[in-house]
Amino acid sequence: MKDEAQDLWDRAEGSLRVAEAAISEDPNSAASRAYFAAFHAVSSLFLSRGTDFSKHSAVEAAVHRDLVKPGLWSKQLGADYSWLATVRSTGDYGGTLHVSKEDARSAVERAHTILDAVRATQQRSGPPSNECRGRTHEEEH
Repeated sequence: MKDEAQDLWDRAEGSLRVAEAAISEDPNSAASRAYFAAFHAVSSLFLSRGTDFSKHSAVEAAVHRDLVKPGLWSKQLGADYSWLATVRSTGDYGGTLHVSKEDARSAVERAHTILDAVRATQQRSGPPSNECRGRTHEEEH
């Protein structure tokens, strides 16, 4: 992986550790960190392929377009990523709505699954390439 991609991967692993530790004490933060673990891991994967995104929604769209639709990832993995984005929004901006401990645990489990999928995708893909249709600094439509 490139240095930037490795840095994102390190952030993903760190966020996941923090998410695991926060489940009981602060489910909102646990859900947020679980999302960021998945976000950084997926961003690392795309960056290692030469694609960088400037918006969270663009990363989510790319998960579905470039990983799920061509069959590299299951529909469930795509749904898990989208669910993490939703639960992160509740945890960070929910006002009187809060993430339950059960949902925080589920967020951590789903983030683990996504990190595992990123590892597996990297192993299947081999060396980094520009195989994601040559997009760089993707903007949201």
